[in-house]
Amino acid sequence: MARKTTLNADNLAALGAERLADLLIEITKGNAGAKRRLRLELAGEAGTGDVAREIRKRLSAIARSRSFVDWQGRNAFAADLDMQRQAIVGQVGPSNPSVAFELIWRFVALANGVYERCDDSTGRVQSVFHTACEDLIDLAEAVEPYPIALADQLLTALPDDDYGHYPALISGLAPMLGTEVLQKSPNVFWRRGGLKRRGRRLTRPTRRMPDGSLMSGK
Repeated sequence: MARKTTLNADNLAALGAERLADLLIEITKGNAGAKRRLRLELAGEAGTGDVAREIRKRLSAIARSRSFVDWQGRNAFAADLDMQRQAIVGQVGPSNPSVAFELIWRFVALANGVYERCDDSTGRVQSVFHTACEDLIDLAEAVEPYPIALADQLLTALPDDDYGHYPALISGLAPMLGTEVLQKSPNVFWRRGGLKRRGRRLTRPTRRMPDGSLMSGK
């Protein structure tokens, strides 16, 4: 039997909601990341719309910021980015995939500005954006956006892609774009996206799944 001082869910629940609330307020003083997490959880109780508003506010703040994130602040910053990404996918996505799709586009579009003001020598921040690109492809499969509108989004984004995220998106979104749309801008889509033709079908490069296994494109 676990001791009463062991940190586990049962022992903490025994403190009661009011005591736990007081402790959380005390613990999160001076911890911006923890406060943002609590706000997302509170927003989740109010509904998906409130979560989306909190995410938009945070993404806008990140986009506006010009302060440099050095190696000391890198891990906290990467954790904050990943918290927003997870909130988009896990809290907004299940009930409103269309809004989640819009938010994940906004998230991926932050990459250039973030890299330019961040010491990411370990690649931790980059890995968050790579995962977000996979999330965008998965959400697109759920939303099934109009192919021409999706192509316009990619064409608008490509000139600002200084760090090579969008070729992976082109290859991942190719089956949703369709051959007819892709052939309207062959130099952009076929060359930069690394696409291949198999008869009349489009194929995309192999994707690595979260468990490390590989899923070949079809």
